[in-house]
Amino acid sequence: MKIITDFQIHSRYARATSKDITLQNLEKWARVKGINLLGTGDFQHPKWFDEINENLEEDENGILWSKTKFPFFWQTEISLMYTQDGKGRRIHHLILSPNKDVARQIIEALSKKGRLDYDGRPIFGFSSIELVEMMMAISKDIEIIPAHVWTPYFGLFGSITGFDSVEECFKEKSKYIHAIETGMSSDPAMNWIISSLDKYTLVSNSDAHSFWPWRLGREANVFDIDLNYKSIIKAIRTKKGFIETIETDPNYGKYHFDGHRNCNFSCGPEETKKLNGICPVCKRKLTIGVLNRVRSLADREEGHIPKDNVPFRKLIPLSELIATSLGTNQIYSNKVWTIYNKLIPAFENEINILIYSNIEDLKKIVDEKLLRLIAKNREGNLTIKPGFDGEYGKLVLDSDKQEEKQQKPSKKQRILTDF
Repeated sequence: MKIITDFQIHSRYARATSKDITLQNLEKWARVKGINLLGTGDFQHPKWFDEINENLEEDENGILWSKTKFPFFWQTEISLMYTQDGKGRRIHHLILSPNKDVARQIIEALSKKGRLDYDGRPIFGFSSIELVEMMMAISKDIEIIPAHVWTPYFGLFGSITGFDSVEECFKEKSKYIHAIETGMSSDPAMNWIISSLDKYTLVSNSDAHSFWPWRLGREANVFDIDLNYKSIIKAIRTKKGFIETIETDPNYGKYHFDGHRNCNFSCGPEETKKLNGICPVCKRKLTIGVLNRVRSLADREEGHIPKDNVPFRKLIPLSELIATSLGTNQIYSNKVWTIYNKLIPAFENEINILIYSNIEDLKKIVDEKLLRLIAKNREGNLTIKPGFDGEYGKLVLDSDKQEEKQQKPSKKQRILTDF
C-alpha cells in the first residue's frame, strides 16, 4: 500500500499555530493535499490528548481512525534546552508512540519533568541523552527523531546551538537513533556529502503550524508498506519499503542562506567567508544558514550518492506556482484560490497535480504559464531566491527574475507561520 505521510505537525495548542487547527480540518486539508496518513501532533498536551481520544479510535495496530476513516498515528515534538560539553543547547525532537498505552506512559514521564499544559511543544531542561534513557525505559518501540536538524537555533546540527554529530549529542545512546529529519532548508543530497549520516534514514515532514495546503504536506514521506505502526517504524529504521521523500527546494527554506532579515541582507557561504561572518549593514555576526553549516561538516564532494539512499523529489506547493503564474506573490489572494479550487476537484488532490497527472489532461484546464511551472516543478528546475534568517525563499520567474517581497496576509486572512 502506498502511504504518503506527514508526521511533524502541531495542534492549535502549540505556540504560533492557527487556532483553526482541529482534527477535522487536518483531515480535510490532508485529503486536499494528497496525504493519506498524519501524525497526531502534540499528543502530550492534556486538551489535545482528550480531543484525540474523543474523535479518533485506535485499532490493534496503533493506527487512529477518524469517523470518516482517515488514519493518524501518535506523534509529538518537544524542545530541550540544556547545557552539554560547556555549551548551551536547544534541540527539538519528534517522538512517535506505538499506541495509546505507551503514549500515556510518555505523558506521565514528561509530566514529572515539567508542565505539559502551557504549550503543545513543551520545553524541558533535560538532555537528549536523558530523553532517550527515559523513552527506552518505557518501550523500545518508541521512535525518537531529531527534528529539522540543520535549523540554526533548534536543530541538532544548528550553527548556533548544535552539535557536530549525532554521536556527540547522544553519546552512547546514539544507537537508539535511527533517523533524522532534514528540514526544509536542506534536502537529502546535501546530507549525503557527510559520511557519518549514512547510517541514518533521512525523513521529511512539514512541521506545519497551520492546516492550509501550502503548509501541510509540503514535505512528506512515501512508503510502500502495510498501514500499521510496526511497518512504519520498520521502514524508518531499515529503509525497506521507504520509496522516497517529498522535499521543497532547500532554497525555499527559512534558513538556507546566511544573512540578517532585519538588514534585508543575505549571501552564500563564499561571500560570508569574505565578510568574515559580519553583516555589512549592521556590523554584527550573520546568522549562519544551513548550506554553510552543511559544507562545514562535509567530508565528500557534492553530488555523492550513498548506495542505500532513499530517493527524493523536490516540489514547490501548488499555490506558490499559481501565484507566480499570475505575476504575484500574494498566495492568499482570491485569484489564486479560485484557480486552486478549480483544479483540486478535477484531479482529486494537489499531489496528483504536482506529480502524477498527465500533462495533456492538465492542459485542458491549466493555462500555458502555469503548465510550464508545473512541468519545471516536476523536473526540479524552478528558480528560487534563497531564504535566510527566518525568511522563506521566493519563487521567481526566469523571464523577469521577479524578487518582490511576498505580501503578508491581511489581519483577517493571517495564519501564524512556523518558527
